[in-house]
Amino acid sequence: KVDLIMVHAPADEKKAVSEGWAAKRSLIGSNEFYIVGPKDDPAGIAKASSAADAYRRIVSARAKFFSRGDNSGTHKKEMDVWKKAGIEPSGDWYQSAGQGMGEVLTITAEQQGYTLSDRATYATRKAAGLELEILVEGDPVLFNPYGVIPVNPEKHPSVNAELAQAFADWITSLETQELIAGYEVEGQALFTPDSEAWRAAQSEAPAEADATAEAE
Repeated sequence: KVDLIMVHAPADEKKAVSEGWAAKRSLIGSNEFYIVGPKDDPAGIAKASSAADAYRRIVSARAKFFSRGDNSGTHKKEMDVWKKAGIEPSGDWYQSAGQGMGEVLTITAEQQGYTLSDRATYATRKAAGLELEILVEGDPVLFNPYGVIPVNPEKHPSVNAELAQAFADWITSLETQELIAGYEVEGQALFTPDSEAWRAAQSEAPAEADATAEAE
């Protein structure tokens, strides 16, 4: 039904390529996930040693947690963290919203609970007055790479492969990567470029590229 996908679920992206329905996966850029919640932080997750520890504290406090519940890249990341925490989330405290990130942030703020959010959506909503704070950040598990994958025309002849590839080439080009690098909300960059063209132009140190590969 689509010619190309931009998504942030690396394991599934690589699986799509290995199964043959995606032609190629190229990195666009990255940001990070935050665990956000009310300023008074009733579960005390700001003191957590990791994202998994934060989730355990939420469970112990029976604090409200709002999940995307929609099989999105963000939802998949949330479930990865629950797995690392050794917890199968269930109960009245755990709410599956089945909504997009913006809507879930609104619900979380209204109910004074916790949720997992990508940096871009959080920063945009925060600038508009969202009353939630970043309480956990910086854990490597919260790294959030984005990829672009055209659908393979050999497996799905009906796709517009030429335009799909043209778009993929455009968004990974140095010119577009520079636009991404300069896109900010209230002085905060929302994404870090990470295409091959960008890394080549920046003469990037191998450590950063290696960190990207390791986080995926």
